[in-house]
Amino acid sequence: MKHYLKSLFILIFIFFSQQSLWSQTSNFKLPDYEKFTLPTGLTIYLMEQHEVPFINVSAIFPAGSVKDGIQYGLSALTSECLLFGTENYTKDQIEQIADFHGAELSTSALQEYATLNSYFLKDDQDELFPLIKEVIENPVFPEDEFEKRKQRWLVELEQDKESPRRVIRSYFNKFIFENDPLGNPVYGTISTLSGLSVKDVKNFYKNNYKPKGSAIAVVGDFSSAEMKKKISDLFDGWKSEQSLMVTDIISEPPACDKNRVLLINKNDSQETTFYIGQYGITKNHPENIPVQVINTILGGRFTSWLNSELRINSGLTYGAGSTFTSYRNSGTFNVSSFTETSTAIEAIDLAHDVLNRLQTKGVDEETLSSAKNYIKGLFPLDYETSGDLASLLVWMFYYNINDSFINDFQKKVDELTLEKAKEIIAKYFPKENLQFVLIGKASELRDKVSKYGEVIEKEITDDGF
Repeated sequence: MKHYLKSLFILIFIFFSQQSLWSQTSNFKLPDYEKFTLPTGLTIYLMEQHEVPFINVSAIFPAGSVKDGIQYGLSALTSECLLFGTENYTKDQIEQIADFHGAELSTSALQEYATLNSYFLKDDQDELFPLIKEVIENPVFPEDEFEKRKQRWLVELEQDKESPRRVIRSYFNKFIFENDPLGNPVYGTISTLSGLSVKDVKNFYKNNYKPKGSAIAVVGDFSSAEMKKKISDLFDGWKSEQSLMVTDIISEPPACDKNRVLLINKNDSQETTFYIGQYGITKNHPENIPVQVINTILGGRFTSWLNSELRINSGLTYGAGSTFTSYRNSGTFNVSSFTETSTAIEAIDLAHDVLNRLQTKGVDEETLSSAKNYIKGLFPLDYETSGDLASLLVWMFYYNINDSFINDFQKKVDELTLEKAKEIIAKYFPKENLQFVLIGKASELRDKVSKYGEVIEKEITDDGF
């Protein structure tokens, strides 16, 4: 009961901390913080937030799937295995300590980086910080826990293919980027994951989890002077062996110089899930903010043009939208939706028409003003908690983004004029050489989708993407 009440107490405080931050929706600025680098090369961020007695920790490591080589899934599996035991804690002890204190401790990996996130009451920091240090610096990757997770992971990969919406992003990225590391499927494939060993995980950790190139942000109720000493003492001894680094390849992704269609056959499917896209923009692109505003109009909110036409007006789908996904050196843009296979071509044509309308007719002042107000109102809510701010700081570190991205966000939104919007649409919203990815019953789609471009077919039951 004591542990339950403590967890409830934490949730209540999180709720009220969000309420206080929700009211700060105008002229949002990044709160003051301190940044320093330890002699080992590890970068530290400290930001005091005294509204509630919590501490949030976020760490980022250059250890995403772009480092997998041909061992797809290795980065994601390694990140999970960090929590399976250390030199001084077993997996059960890690879980028991976190549970006893009502704390959160999690790890994950994406395309370009891996993360660790934690939150806990400030009074529990002497128990949680040593645990976090151990997970980062001294994982031991026990064979039995590794094998159990690997077997569950293989089952999950099979199950994911039963849900096209779970896997279409992996198909799309592989189709766009081909052999570029950004095309690596984050969670691997059955064949690649089956071949992974504990030795592979240990080598991946040794080569990619290093203080230099990594960062830790601590945000919450503490004194920066005291926290600086605590963090320095904890992590100043993190040494890494000099070893051959497995790096992501910085290369020009293949040119999408013609319309193409990737048709993935799911023979038992009554629905068709689809993406229409092309390359996008990088994470730190100077016109990232105006692109976000225009995308809000096209497909970035419930009242967007795509959702209005495909869901509200035509009833073809339960939802449609568009997304820019950005990376360090590249990015993608896609329109996405799903519908019954019998209406798939109608839905794809309508989505294509909406994209064409944006390019041929542009937007008017009322529409642009509405999108600007929407995105300005939503922006502060992305950073409403101390945990959000901790994640933001390490994200900015990884992508070399300075404070102006936050502090000048609303100003840059306001500066977007109709004339500038026209330029943004022409530059960044594709109108040719589109890449179509569909998952559905190929026998009912094959002849109809050939009008979109050269058709390449795969079976969803085939290994990989």
